[in-house]
Amino acid sequence: MKTNHLYVLLFCLLLTLPGFGQEQRIGLVLSGGGATGLCHVGVLKALEENEIPIDYITGTSAGALVASMYASGYSPLQIEAYVLSEEFQLMTSGNIRKDQHFLLHEEESNGSMISFSFSKDSILRKSLPTNFNSSSYLDFEMLKNIGTVGASRNYNFDSLFIPFRCVASDIQNKKSIIFKDGHLNAAVRASMTFPFFIKPIRVNGVLLFDGGLYNNFPADVMYADFDPDFIIGSNVSYNAAPPDENSLISQLTNMLVAKTDFSLPCAEGIIIEPDTDVSTFSFSNVKQAIEDGYISTMNIIDSIKSQISRRVTKDELFARRVAFKKLIKPLTITSISTQTGDQELRYTRLSLIKSKKTETLTIDELEKRYFRLYATPQVGFIFPVIENKADGTHNLALKVRKSNEFKLDVGGHISSRPVNTGYLGLTYQTIGKLITKSHAESYFGKFYGSAKAEFTIEFPAVYPISIQSYFVLNRWDYFKSFATFFEDVQPSFLVQNEMYGGLKVNIPFGNTIKSSLDARIFGLEDSYYQTEKFQSTDTADVTRFEGFSGSWSFLQNSLNRKQFANSGHFIEFKARYVYGEELSIPGTTSFQNFIFRRNHSWVNIGLTYQSFVIDNDFFHLGLHGQAVFNSQSFFANYTATLLAMNEFSLVPDAKTYFLPEYRAPQFAAAGVNLVTTLRKNLDVRLDVYFYQPILRVIQTSSGSLIFTDYFDGETIMGSASIIYNTFIGPLRASLNYFPKQNDPVAFQISFGYTLFNERAIR
Repeated sequence: MKTNHLYVLLFCLLLTLPGFGQEQRIGLVLSGGGATGLCHVGVLKALEENEIPIDYITGTSAGALVASMYASGYSPLQIEAYVLSEEFQLMTSGNIRKDQHFLLHEEESNGSMISFSFSKDSILRKSLPTNFNSSSYLDFEMLKNIGTVGASRNYNFDSLFIPFRCVASDIQNKKSIIFKDGHLNAAVRASMTFPFFIKPIRVNGVLLFDGGLYNNFPADVMYADFDPDFIIGSNVSYNAAPPDENSLISQLTNMLVAKTDFSLPCAEGIIIEPDTDVSTFSFSNVKQAIEDGYISTMNIIDSIKSQISRRVTKDELFARRVAFKKLIKPLTITSISTQTGDQELRYTRLSLIKSKKTETLTIDELEKRYFRLYATPQVGFIFPVIENKADGTHNLALKVRKSNEFKLDVGGHISSRPVNTGYLGLTYQTIGKLITKSHAESYFGKFYGSAKAEFTIEFPAVYPISIQSYFVLNRWDYFKSFATFFEDVQPSFLVQNEMYGGLKVNIPFGNTIKSSLDARIFGLEDSYYQTEKFQSTDTADVTRFEGFSGSWSFLQNSLNRKQFANSGHFIEFKARYVYGEELSIPGTTSFQNFIFRRNHSWVNIGLTYQSFVIDNDFFHLGLHGQAVFNSQSFFANYTATLLAMNEFSLVPDAKTYFLPEYRAPQFAAAGVNLVTTLRKNLDVRLDVYFYQPILRVIQTSSGSLIFTDYFDGETIMGSASIIYNTFIGPLRASLNYFPKQNDPVAFQISFGYTLFNERAIR
C-alpha cells in the first residue's frame, strides 16, 4: 500500500513538470528597433526552416509589426517579400505611389519653399509639427494587411493564427498599455508611433506612442499572458547611455525612454541577439537586416533544438495557414462614418461613398478614394479602422483631424543674375459640408512682380468638382543684359503689365488627370522700345489689348517635382480663344507716327509632353516636347506682335529673357532630359531641345510684317546643371545655351524656383 502511494505521489510530481503530459508550448518575443527590428524576419525564417514551433508571439514597435503579420497568417517568406517591396519603402519614407496623388487637390506650382500652418486660436502652441513623416500610406497598408484579419477574428488577438500581444506607451500616465483585443491595425500602429517621426493616435481615448518608450522587450507580457513552457527572445535594442551634458538628444532620450529589462523572466528560454550594422532608420538596408537575423539564429539553432523537443513541419504550417485564411472575410465596405472630435464631417464621408445609392466598395476601389480624400488640403490626418456589421459587410470608421485653418508660404528665387524674386502666400481654408479656400499671394522683385487673389469652393463627391474665382496682376520688367552676378545693366527696354480675372471650373478624371474650363476678361499693357539703341530721352511705344478669353485644358501630371523633375509623366493640352481690341501708341523709336486700333480674335492650341521613359536609381531619360498652333493676326508692329505670341521656354531660365528667336505663331520642339543621380537629391542634368518654327513673323526694312517660308529659323536650346534638391528647393549651377544671342552661353548660380503666375492669354 505504501508503495502505491509512492507511485501516485511521483506521478503527480511529474504532472507538474513543464512539457509532461502535454505538448511543449513555445513563445517568441520580438523587441523594438526600427529598421534593425527587421532582423526578426530572418529569425522567423530560421526557426521555421528548422521546424521550431511558435505558439504565442509578442512584440514592440517594429517587433509588433513583424509579430502581427506572423500572427495574421503570413509566412516568414511572405513577410520578407513585403518588407523588401516598394510598398514597404513608401510606408517608411512617408510617401505614396504616384497614382495615389490627386491632381485636383494639388496646389498650382508656385515659388513656395517653406510652409507654416497655424490656427486662429493659437499661432504657436498647436502649430508646431508633431511628426516629420506622413503616415498616410502606412496606416492604409496596415488596415489592408492586418486590419481585415483582426476584424474577421472578431477583434480577439487570441483567435489569430498565433495568439498575439503588443505594447504601446501612455505618456500621460507614464505606463505601458498591453493590447490583447480591439482593432489589430490600431494596436500595432500605436506600438510603432516613434515620437516626432509619425503622428500619434488615440485608442480608447488615450494618446499612445511607441511601446519601446516603457517596454522595448515584452517578455514579461509573454510570461504573464501566455505562460509558455519555453521563451525565445529576439532582441536588437538596448538601453540608452546616461545623459551627456553636451548632448540634447541624449538628455531628451533619457527623459522620454524608461530602461527596459532585456532578460527573460524564467530560466526556460534563450535570447537571440542578431549582430547587424543596420541602424534604426536605415530602411533601405532591409535585406541586410533580414540576413543578419537569419545568420545569428542559425549560429545557435543547435542550442535551441536541444531545448525544444517538439517540431512542426512545413506541410503542417502550410495546411494550418490555408485553413486560417479561409476564415478571413474579404473587405466589403457598405458604409462609412467619419468623426472629428464630436462632429461628423459630411464632406469626408461623401468623398468616399455615393450617398444616393447602395454601394459596396472593394479594397481596391476604397484605396483610390481614400488617397483622393487624404490629398484634400483641409484634411490633416486620417486614421481608419474596420467595424463588422450584422449583415456580414463592414463599416469604415475614420478618425479625421482637420488641417490648421491658415497656411503661410515663403519662397522665391535667388540668383547671380538680376532676376531675384521673393514670394509670400497666405491661405485660409475650411471644411464642413463643403470645403473652401481663400488664397492671396505676391511675387516681388525688379524683374517680376505679381499679386493674386482667389477663392475656391468644392462640393463633396467621389469625384469632386471645384469652382474657382480669381484676380491676377502681373508685371515683367525685362532689361537688355545677360549679366552674371551684379554687373550694371541698361534701363528697362520692355515692360509687360497684365490684369485679368475670371472663373474656372476644375473636373477630375481619375487621380492624376483633371480638365479645366476657364473664362476671363483681361487688360494688357506693353511698354517697349523698338530698337536696342535707345536713349534716356526716348519715349516707349505702348500697346494696350483688352478683351475676353476662354479656354479648355486637359492635364495629366505625375512628375516627382514641380521643377527639375527626374521621374514621372506630364501631358497638357490647352485650347484657348482670344478676342480683344488693340490700341497701340507710338513712341520715339517707332516706325509709325499714328495711333493704331484694331480688333483681334484667334485660336491658340498647345500641347506639352514630358515622360521619363528610363527611370532608375542612377540614370533618368526624359522625352520632352511642345507644339503650338496660333492663328493670331499682326499687331501694330513687330515687337507688339511677338509679345502677344507664345514663347518656347522649356528650359526654365528662358522665361527670364526676351528671346525673339523662340517666339512664333506656330512651332514644334522636342528634346531630351538626361539626368544622372550621383547621390540622393544630387543630380547632374543635361536638357537639349531642337526648336522648329512652322511659321515665323519677321520685320522688313520698312517696318512692315510678313510671314517667312514654312520651317524657317530652326535652332536649338540647351542647359547643363548641377542641382542639389534640398528639402526646401533646388540649389543649382547652370550653363544655358541660346545660340542666336550675341553671348550664347549664360552662367548662373541660383536657389529656389523659376516659377511665375499664369499669363493672361500668352
